[in-house]
Amino acid sequence: MKRFFIFFVVLLTARAANAQELLKGSITETGTHEKLTNVFIRDTSNKKITLADNEGRFAIKAEPGHLLIFDSPGYMADTLYVIDMKPKSIELRPISISLRQVNINSSRTTFDPHTEYPEVYTKSKVYVLSPSTWFSKEGKDARRLKHFFATEEQERHVDEVFTVAYVGSIVPLKGIELENFMALYRPTYAFIHNNNGPSLAAYINDSYKKYKALPPEKRKLDRLVSQ
Repeated sequence: MKRFFIFFVVLLTARAANAQELLKGSITETGTHEKLTNVFIRDTSNKKITLADNEGRFAIKAEPGHLLIFDSPGYMADTLYVIDMKPKSIELRPISISLRQVNINSSRTTFDPHTEYPEVYTKSKVYVLSPSTWFSKEGKDARRLKHFFATEEQERHVDEVFTVAYVGSIVPLKGIELENFMALYRPTYAFIHNNNGPSLAAYINDSYKKYKALPPEKRKLDRLVSQ
């Protein structure tokens, strides 16, 4: 009985320690305070990763002294140096098209999730004879991350082709006008994947005609900002 009691105390202590390592918080957009979903969060110290949920909330294993990076397409990445384990409120600032391209081309082109996070692809697998792989939180989180990585890779490919330099060489737009045009008529990955250069040029020209037909107040996105 005494041995069982000791084991029970140790088990509770271990669970408490694990719970204390879980850093929680929420992520919103600067200015609007809109909840941001699918923000990619990684701890550079212990290599743990996660995504914000549909309510903009996150939970990740960390501890004081660790550095967290919050990253989402269309927003400036932010960092958090963990001082304590109190719930955190993170705000991400929207970025313009040109800044997003600078960020990707200068610092994120070498990001390879298959190499850096192989465990995500292992845990995302579903096995017929293993029901736990269907419904476990760990498996569901891994599948969300796998989908996020796939989407991000596709968006980067679009960025590599649909560049400010290329689009600006076809349409007579510059600066904010060019960024607004590119945001309004950004092609999908499927289009880029299935069409060649001349087809993309034709698409840009056709889109420019549509853009010029719009009233001035419709030629921009409310959430597109210039830095």
